[in-house]
Amino acid sequence: MSFVNTKLEEFNSYLDGKRVAVIGLGVSNIPLIEYLHEVGSETVVFDNKELNQIDSKVLDKIICYDMKYSLGEKYLEKLVDFDVIFRSPSCLPSNPSLMLEASRGAIVTTEIEMFMELCPGTIIGVTGSDGKTTTTTLIYEILKAGGYNTYVGGNIGTPLFTKVGEMKSEDMIVLELSSFQLMNMKISPKVSVVTNITPNHLNVHEDMEEYIEAKKSIIEYQDENCTAILNYDNNITKSFADDCKGKVVFFSHDAKIPEGYMVDRNAIKYCKRRHENTYFRNKKYGNKRNSQLYECCMRDCCN
Repeated sequence: MSFVNTKLEEFNSYLDGKRVAVIGLGVSNIPLIEYLHEVGSETVVFDNKELNQIDSKVLDKIICYDMKYSLGEKYLEKLVDFDVIFRSPSCLPSNPSLMLEASRGAIVTTEIEMFMELCPGTIIGVTGSDGKTTTTTLIYEILKAGGYNTYVGGNIGTPLFTKVGEMKSEDMIVLELSSFQLMNMKISPKVSVVTNITPNHLNVHEDMEEYIEAKKSIIEYQDENCTAILNYDNNITKSFADDCKGKVVFFSHDAKIPEGYMVDRNAIKYCKRRHENTYFRNKKYGNKRNSQLYECCMRDCCN
């Protein structure tokens, strides 16, 4: 019997005839625009760029589908009475126009959040101030080499929202997630990886506390069946363990930790209650150290 994604079917039915706003008109939004047209929603697109600044490929789609648009400095003035709003990560949920529409009952979401809601596979999310892309790519390659049918997306790769219909429950999806994507997100990955947290994007975020809270969303909605992989060497990421509802796996480059994966001289070891198992031994780690640490953590999470 073939797999049927009932969540996706229900969402497609819901969108038929609904007023949907898409905020942000990069080339990456073309698949979303195509999808909304196919399911029969009444779609209006918004962007703070002027008409002559919109990519011609996006503009061709808008014209082909006879979609309405609102552009320029006051582009959100027409954001009124929508059922669903797909905001771009750069349009923060604290924007007054979005908050007003949410108060009227609109579903304010992002393409990546809705993908996570509808995806039937196992999602591994990666965030951090540094190393997100490298870590996401490493995990993707490790899982692919392990024989899993694997997708990569989020901040890297191609948009995955329109691929959710081809995904199965046994598939693995690795997402790089920025603080802007995580803000106000009401779902967390099955496995969440936090590489580190240091001051970043504070010219956009209100303060460091808002930035940390955005990052923390990656573990906020996990349950007892989920796993958080956290950097023990970073005080902020280490503190996230206090709020984790599921399994916590620490990794460390510098410390001898009570439980988790650590680098000890020329070996990567798993420690638990004073017992140690050596996974890798190499006299010249170089960049291999990170990849081997993550491979150990993924072995733990994926059995």
